[in-house]
Amino acid sequence: MQDTLTWWRGGVIYQIYPRSFLDANGDGIGDLAGITEKLDYVASLGVDGIWLSPFFTSPMLDFGYDVSDYRDVDPMFGTLDDFKALLARAHALGLKVMIDQVISHSSDRHPWFQESRADRTNARADWYVWADPRPDGTPPNNWLSIFGGPAWTFDSRRRQYYLHNFLTSQPDLNFHNPEVRAAQLDNMRFWLELGVDGFRLDTVNFYFHDAELTDNPPVPAGSPKTLGAPDANPYTWQRHVHDISRPENLDFLKDLRALMDEFPGTTTVGEIGDDEPLERMAEYTAGGDKLHMAYTFDLLNAPHSAAYIREVIERFQRLAGDAWPCWALSNHDVVRSATRWGADEDPLAYPKVALAMLFSLRGSVCLYQGEELGLPEADVPFERLQDPYGKVLWPEFKGRDGCRTPMPWEDTGNGGFNAEDVEPWLPLEARQLPLAVSRQQDDPDSVLNATRRLLAFRNAHPALFDGDLTLVDVGEELLGFVRETADERILCVFNLTGEARETRLPLTVDRTLDGHCFTHERDGDTLRLPAYQAAFYRLG
Repeated sequence: MQDTLTWWRGGVIYQIYPRSFLDANGDGIGDLAGITEKLDYVASLGVDGIWLSPFFTSPMLDFGYDVSDYRDVDPMFGTLDDFKALLARAHALGLKVMIDQVISHSSDRHPWFQESRADRTNARADWYVWADPRPDGTPPNNWLSIFGGPAWTFDSRRRQYYLHNFLTSQPDLNFHNPEVRAAQLDNMRFWLELGVDGFRLDTVNFYFHDAELTDNPPVPAGSPKTLGAPDANPYTWQRHVHDISRPENLDFLKDLRALMDEFPGTTTVGEIGDDEPLERMAEYTAGGDKLHMAYTFDLLNAPHSAAYIREVIERFQRLAGDAWPCWALSNHDVVRSATRWGADEDPLAYPKVALAMLFSLRGSVCLYQGEELGLPEADVPFERLQDPYGKVLWPEFKGRDGCRTPMPWEDTGNGGFNAEDVEPWLPLEARQLPLAVSRQQDDPDSVLNATRRLLAFRNAHPALFDGDLTLVDVGEELLGFVRETADERILCVFNLTGEARETRLPLTVDRTLDGHCFTHERDGDTLRLPAYQAAFYRLG
């Protein structure tokens, strides 16, 4: 087991989207009491901690990622006492608790912004990013919002534009102002003193902007576009060199790390959406004085061949130094991996081998709620769509609601998410009901129980959660690497395809490791892997 101060290093963090986990009070929306009720289930998976998506006071125009009070719980989720009860129960079960921090922007209903927009001379006039129009009245530059359209909205009171990288109701805070940086660090201190074990940092590379407001250049013809937005979004047509990932960010991350170091055993994981995501991940987590971990969209994207995954690993290793990654295949912003990667694959077998690969990578892991069930993406009809992002770019991009539908605990009606006579905030997907927890719980061959076995297998082998990783040649169609500590060397080989594959073992193996959920055939130094299978060997 990991040291309690470095539990995050190689730890597996289970992401909970509070609106969709369990509705305990019967209003159609999940809540903190519902999460607390199901923490025994989460602990039974064998994960190390949980990450809670935002539950703070908010008008919910971006479902909690538009915060109007950084230090309180929105009434739809409960109270601060409900959060304290959740924290206590999680800790009693041995689970760490990480919470989202959305500090690059606030809601336009936050008192800070209400004061800032009043005039140009108030005490918080410079707390947000304001700029004069061009002489013709147009926005000050060509920056675009990820959610569509210009990243600038005109405010008649100040007769200036304010910056918003997301919705117009999510104005960007001005991190060039030291008072803003201090205020956000103080908000995080509030939660650390309550006992949280760490933070997931939303859009961690968005804190600073170019103070000169220089136009972004276009993406050169034939060059890859950013992974942080769908291809249908014009945001991907620019190189984002002036609006995000500014060098000043590094000094702020050092200040944040100094705060975290006051609370031993706490950790940070940053979300990075960037034109060069692995470079940023390495930069932001190297040196032991900034973020503990970060994740990118490289494995949250559509490509998923063995060759692609191998290339991602190779590129990270070239850049990484002592950086520490956190890998994920699914989250609340992207199409579920069972559909995004596995749409044309066996729906029960593919999620198991994909999770086995994920759990074997060097780094920490985020596991999104329902991923342990192999849930496919839900098909939410336009008239039930909630996500403003999807409404703007429909039908080429249907938004993020398909991965946010309620968790199916039972196989009937509302899936045990809430009472049958209450309509959930998003509809349940009929294809997910046969995959409900109740159906999988006692099935030894289910994705759920495969997840439990794989996590137990990972925890039993230190090389899998803390060892070095060396890629090995097992052919183009298979993925293979060695995980190694001073006391243990493990060869891991994965067949992520629907066809049997054969390869010559690249190293001399000592013995086969059991305790997972896969089968293979070996004849001397020839390995034959059936479809969607994996092999693990102890090396001498």
